[in-house]
Amino acid sequence: MRNDKPSPKLAELLGQVDDAVTASHGQLQLARVDAAVLDDMVAGVHQGVVAVVRPLQEQGESALDELLDKWNDSAKALRLLVLDGVTDPHNLGACLRSACAADVAAVIIPKDRSASLTAAARKVAVGAAELVPVIRVTNLARTLSLLQQYGIWIAGADGDADASIFQLQLPDRIAFVLGSEGRGMRRLTRESCDQLFSIPMPGAIESLNVSVACGVALFESVRQSLPNKA
Repeated sequence: MRNDKPSPKLAELLGQVDDAVTASHGQLQLARVDAAVLDDMVAGVHQGVVAVVRPLQEQGESALDELLDKWNDSAKALRLLVLDGVTDPHNLGACLRSACAADVAAVIIPKDRSASLTAAARKVAVGAAELVPVIRVTNLARTLSLLQQYGIWIAGADGDADASIFQLQLPDRIAFVLGSEGRGMRRLTRESCDQLFSIPMPGAIESLNVSVACGVALFESVRQSLPNKA
């Protein structure tokens, strides 16, 4: 981090970092350096702090098998996010951020027609890319069929669907599927869903950015899982 006097907000954050460094028993280190050193470390804006970390990489289908076996042996709820055709890394990063906040176990993306975990996606995700596994699969329709075999309900976002997300009783084991903002889900993906839902939009705009739609769907699921629903 930069060695000049930090802002009050940054000072509070650094206090948390100091606590984490102490608790790590030498696994984490904090260094205060001149701003020029940070400028040389990054190409973009660093805001006075740079972290050198080992990033969580995209995972393969074996990781999904392990996750499903783990959750199948428990009575816990399971929330998954499936993105079909989301090619903008900024949208992927924003979806990851919402997924992390909504306690999503994994984000599943197809091998083709999908953004990757680039530096841009990680920056937008603000840490979520290191917390939520991103699993890349070869055949999305086959993967959805596998999820159904584990008792996971597949709900796909479709602007033409009659059912509103707010009208549905969402089960505690669910995978939300969202397509690209322009084309939506591919045909086989749509046909693999147990339920299609729309998001009511009474205003002049007829569609939402996929990351916004992702947040609406995930947090409706969160709301319904709360002990006292509001």
